[in-house]
Amino acid sequence: MTTVGTASALYAGRVMHQRLRPARHRLGYRVFSLLLDIDELPALARRLRLFSLNRFNLFSLHERDYGAGDGLGLRPYVERQLVAAGLRAGGAIRLLSMPRILGYAFNPLSVYYCDHPDGSGLQAILYEVNNTFGQRHSYLIAVDAAGRDGRDIAQRCDKQFHVSPFLGLDLRYDFRMQAPDAARPGLAIGITVADDTGPVLVARFDAKRRALGDAALAAVFFSHPLLTLKVVGAIHWEALRLWIKGARFHACPAAPAQSVTIAGTKDS
Repeated sequence: MTTVGTASALYAGRVMHQRLRPARHRLGYRVFSLLLDIDELPALARRLRLFSLNRFNLFSLHERDYGAGDGLGLRPYVERQLVAAGLRAGGAIRLLSMPRILGYAFNPLSVYYCDHPDGSGLQAILYEVNNTFGQRHSYLIAVDAAGRDGRDIAQRCDKQFHVSPFLGLDLRYDFRMQAPDAARPGLAIGITVADDTGPVLVARFDAKRRALGDAALAAVFFSHPLLTLKVVGAIHWEALRLWIKGARFHACPAAPAQSVTIAGTKDS
């Protein structure tokens, strides 16, 4: 068995979405994501038989699927956003995302964990959102002192980007999470979508860490067959169920003029 790197890992678990109003609706399904230290990507592609960088394999990561979509590298892209937010470049950057499986991927949400260059902990999180209309937008939020160790991160930002046709833009996101860490077996991401009245939707991803190797990749390929295709199918199936329940439809507007929204922490 080939196991590579200490920062990169595989997280397998379950996603849950619960719509609270006006129509109640709940769904849950098994998923997995790869946590990839972006500086380890070339070494991972060389040493793993089932994973490739920017070329076809059973599992692969194509840099053009992320950020500006130009394929020019993830670190330069993320560091441009950090500098634009008045933060420092040069720290470790870990990407949590589903890979391409047999050449196909769709990631409703990818998360970049951006460390301080001095190694003192997290300094920011970049949330990258894709919708089924071919649009992409990101939210960059600095991590406050309380969340720097990654154990209890609380962040907030206003919604700027159309995702679900049954949710408008006059909403906000509240994030509560535990960042991935080799010393901790678990990973948790909680998102509450709310308006002035209160929560409208809650979502969670809870997962357990596994060493990233060919055996682990082969196992999740068979335990989660064609996952990325199933995610897209599930999105449209659940949308149909919501429509039948009478949820209000919101047409897709143009994407924001700026591809990244820079927001403050929950406390600021």
